[in-house]
Amino acid sequence: MLSQRILARRLPQVALRSAAPRASFSQVRALKAAEDNDPGLNGGYENPPRVKRAFRDPYGDWWDKQERRNFGEPVHEENEILGVFSPEQYTHVPARKGLLQLGAFVVTFLGFCGVVSFFYPDKPSAPRTFPDGLDKELGGPNALLTRKTGEDSW
Repeated sequence: MLSQRILARRLPQVALRSAAPRASFSQVRALKAAEDNDPGLNGGYENPPRVKRAFRDPYGDWWDKQERRNFGEPVHEENEILGVFSPEQYTHVPARKGLLQLGAFVVTFLGFCGVVSFFYPDKPSAPRTFPDGLDKELGGPNALLTRKTGEDSW
């Protein structure tokens, strides 16, 4: 009797929990985190402009001539990418001009292929002929014969 009362009392609570799930985190805490005063999340560190050191004046009066830095100058957080020894950034030809040059090459190459295929002969100018079509040499009357002397078609 007692166990039936306990089961009867527990079942509505379990059903109530599964019907209305709770949020796994506090929405108030998440909204307070968005109001953080440090949008860069770097602890208030002064981040200099993103300029590669290879583009700085090589003849300038730098404290560190190799890395082109002055003493006490803040280091960018992407220092390994912006340093002098990082891979070079290609600045010789702009992207638009490069694509134009590549397109001009493709058009020229395909045009040249079309002109060559138009004027290239597709068969020899004087095809070889053989007496009796090499009937005996190729294996008898059922063999595939070559052109006989005097035939005009292949």
